[in-house]
Amino acid sequence: MKPTTAMVLAAGLGKRMRPITDTMPKPLVKIAGKTLLDWGLDSLEAAGAAKAVVNVHYLSEQIIAHVAGRKAPKVVISDEREALLDSAGGIVQALPLLGDAPFYVVNADTFWIDSGEPSLERLALAWDATRMDILLMLTDLDSATGHCVGTDFLVAADGALQRSKGDPTGLIYAGAAIIHPRIFKNAPTGSHSLNLYFDKAIAAGRLFGMKMNGSWITVGTPDAIPVAEAAVAGALAKAV
Repeated sequence: MKPTTAMVLAAGLGKRMRPITDTMPKPLVKIAGKTLLDWGLDSLEAAGAAKAVVNVHYLSEQIIAHVAGRKAPKVVISDEREALLDSAGGIVQALPLLGDAPFYVVNADTFWIDSGEPSLERLALAWDATRMDILLMLTDLDSATGHCVGTDFLVAADGALQRSKGDPTGLIYAGAAIIHPRIFKNAPTGSHSLNLYFDKAIAAGRLFGMKMNGSWITVGTPDAIPVAEAAVAGALAKAV
């Protein structure tokens, strides 16, 4: 079944985006006239997600105000103002809001422009809860803008993943996934990373990936904004 709920990770500090993020949380930085957060929420809306749980920490009142009027997906706030919980810790805290079914996870500081069928729709079609605990959306180096740290995973013929350890033939985690909440059974509270669960799923043979079609964009520093906007313009021109 296609996920109807999503977790949007929007609680980071955005330190590399200073001085912009001295007064604005990174998810509200605009690229081509749209905030990073809205790029992700729009993709979830297009995929039919009815609810998006957005976690907040830094300058949280700005994000809360920004999403207040959004109707689709309906946004529910997971408050991390007392302590920043990292990617997995934020999800664990939000589990009561996410429910028992598999859900999308989307990073609020990266986005993509699809070529052809929407990537989240394709991710849902590829999801198989009998074989998978986590299904990652992936992209290649040639389709990425703003990425400068090598690849993340090697993909087997059946889609199973192993760490690439920088192998140039590998693919990049593109900041979106489907995750089954059963992986967080007995999970610790407090700050910890999703990478722990990626590695557990690899060990169990239950981490899989799907390569997206289109352009993937990450914006790490202020001088990367015009590069990202040029990439958006080029990708949209190709899509016409």
